[in-house]
Amino acid sequence: MTETEFSQVVDSTKAVVLSAVEKNLYTRFYHAIDDVVQEAYFRAFKGLQKKQFEGRSALSTWLYAIARNESLRMNEKLSREERKLEKLQSQPQPAPAEQLPQSKREEILGWIKRLPQQYMSVMKLAISGFSEKEIAAALAISQGTVKSRSHRARGMLRKLMEKEGEHGAQ
Repeated sequence: MTETEFSQVVDSTKAVVLSAVEKNLYTRFYHAIDDVVQEAYFRAFKGLQKKQFEGRSALSTWLYAIARNESLRMNEKLSREERKLEKLQSQPQPAPAEQLPQSKREEILGWIKRLPQQYMSVMKLAISGFSEKEIAAALAISQGTVKSRSHRARGMLRKLMEKEGEHGAQ
């Protein structure tokens, strides 16, 4: 199927696909209509390329079913994201380091300074209240790298503190 042929399919089925999406996508997720429509047409294009449309129904009926399924899929995806966000928001957030007493803040910084440079730089910014996105931008690294270094740094700090605790108790 050529781009021109598929463009004609899109033009002739726009109303049907939008109708399916509007009927099946939860109202609170209407901001994702464009994404659902795009994904529905993408799946349809792949299906047509693989000759999955057998012609037992009208092309518009087949596309309606794809759009309906994509709407339901998006409902599930966005509902999961809402639940995750609610769960995160219900958990108590640790206080930024600047809200800690000065002595506690200095103690934490002392531990952080014992980390290798790449982990120390991430943790210093993190305890200062910067988000992962802000840290990534400041250090010119990806957010995934920030997450990874932050996770590893916390593990290293835990081990350092446990080790110090053992030696201090003897």
